[in-house]
Order: sequence, then structure tokens, then C-alpha cells
Amino acid sequence: MSGNWLAEFAPQLLEGLGITLLIFVVSVGFGFLLSIPLALAQIRGNWMLANLARGFCFSFRATPLLMQLFLFYYGLGALLANSPTLREMSPWLMRLDAFWYVLIAFTFNFACHEAEVLRGALLAVPHGEIEAGESFGLSRLQILRRLWLPSAVLRAYPVFASDVIALLKSTPIAFVVPVVDLMAVTRNVMQNRLLIYEPLLLAGVTYLVISFFVLRLFAVIGTRMPKGWLV
Repeated sequence: MSGNWLAEFAPQLLEGLGITLLIFVVSVGFGFLLSIPLALAQIRGNWMLANLARGFCFSFRATPLLMQLFLFYYGLGALLANSPTLREMSPWLMRLDAFWYVLIAFTFNFACHEAEVLRGALLAVPHGEIEAGESFGLSRLQILRRLWLPSAVLRAYPVFASDVIALLKSTPIAFVVPVVDLMAVTRNVMQNRLLIYEPLLLAGVTYLVISFFVLRLFAVIGTRMPKGWLV
């Protein structure tokens, strides 16, 4: 194995790693926030809102992430480029590059998967906990924020951790559109230096290290979460 290529491509690899981490962190953060109203809409919304949320989540859960990425980048991008009306209505959309379409696809995909997990966890919370909050005079919003949602997140915590790692392992497909992430730089090294094992091993080790620290973070947070009151 030769490491002569590493010094030449190190800046590009670091930049690609930064793009990968940015996609990962933003998708997880915004995806989880979006999953909350999607889950609540299916449980407490009227029949129209519940069916819309259920259909939206099903469409993203039942189709490949790669196809969704193509639909957003090539489909939506082409639609905006070929529609003068849309260009005039939303000129800022024309300035979106591939990175933003990747964020949209990853965020929606993660949100829809976690909405289903959160929906099941919310339904698993004993009704007695909700009644206890009502007996103390808490409002619906206070019950959701202080009792119902924390209890559901605590129950679904291991699944959330697994899904976050799954999303991290999905980030390499971003290179199929013009996004220079870690995998795109790795492929560039393979093509320019005619190397196979060295850049792939480096990328694999990098993902292993990131996954290790993410799992350690979840483990540390998990040890600080109360568990004795779960039933």
C-alpha cells in the first residue's frame, strides 16, 4: 500500500468529510424536529390531516432514498428550470445547488422514518401518565412537552440511535449528484491515482470512527436518562 496520495488529497478529503458531517447533522436535527408534528398529526389530527401525514410518511418510507434524491435534484430541479412561472414565484429556488437538494431528501427521509417510530412510542405511553398531568392542571401543550413526548422518546431511544447510524451509512449516496462529500473525494482519488484499497479503507475507517463516537454519545446520554419510572 502506498500513502503518497494522502498528502496531496488531504485538503479535499477533509473538506469532503466536513460536507458529509454537515449533511448528517442537519438531516438528523431537522428530521427529528419534523418527525414530531408528523407523528402527532397521525395520532391527534383530523382524518384529513392524519391521512395526509400518513401518506407522506409512507411515500418516503416505501421508496429508496436514492430515488428520492434523484427526484429532488433532477425532477424538481428540471421542473424549476423549465417553468417560467415557478421561477418568477420562487426565484430563490433557482439558486439552490445540489447540496440543498441532498439536505431536503435526507431530512424528509429521516423525518418520515422517525415519525413512524415516534408514533408507536407515543401510543405506547400509558394513559395514566397523561391523566396524571391533567390532574395537576397542565395544559395539553405542557403535557406534550413535559410528559408525553419525553416518555415516548425515552421508550424509542434505542431505535433512534440505530436509525441515526443508518442515516450516516446512507450519506455516501450523496455523491451521485454533484456534491463533493467524503465518498466523492474517495472516488476521485481512485480514478486519478488508480488506487482501490487505500482510499476505500481510509473512508471505511473514517465512517467507523464517526459511528463509534455517535454511538458513544448516545450511550452517555442514555446513562443519564431516567428509566425507573418506565412501565
